[in-house]
Amino acid sequence: MESKAKIFGHSIHQMLIVFPLGLLATSLAFDIAFLSTRDTTFAMVAYYMIFAGICGGLLAAVFGLIDWLAIPSHTRAKAIGGWHGAGNLIVVLLFLASCISRYPAPEAPSSGAITCSVIGVLLALVTGWLGGELVTRLGVGVDPGANLNSPSSLSGRPASDAQIPIAQNPGTHHA
Repeated sequence: MESKAKIFGHSIHQMLIVFPLGLLATSLAFDIAFLSTRDTTFAMVAYYMIFAGICGGLLAAVFGLIDWLAIPSHTRAKAIGGWHGAGNLIVVLLFLASCISRYPAPEAPSSGAITCSVIGVLLALVTGWLGGELVTRLGVGVDPGANLNSPSSLSGRPASDAQIPIAQNPGTHHA
């Protein structure tokens, strides 16, 4: 099923989601560095990364919703997409709770703020797997007819419009 929200032939949701996932996961690494060193710079960086990750997650969610609405009802993809989206909403809410609880003193996050971040990252691992299931197993966001010799998405040609493979030496075998 081809993505409904695309730019230059690629799914916008798939392009955007790497930013919030990276920011939110890395914020936890900075929290761990803060807990290990008590250097408040690490806590401040984690706070700003969480804020940016929430903003990026909400933006990516808009395009994910557009694609999810286009999935036919009563399919496995629709159900998995629903769990993926709902789980990611919970991830954003957990990090929002973490961010809000840090606001009065972002240089000294509470154990509750860090706990929300840990749970958020663990849940994001599950929702990320669900997103991978949608794309790699179910082909959501993949052009119809995609194959190993598909033309560039910038060519304007359909993915099924494969070029003739490079001639192989008839005496050799390729795995």
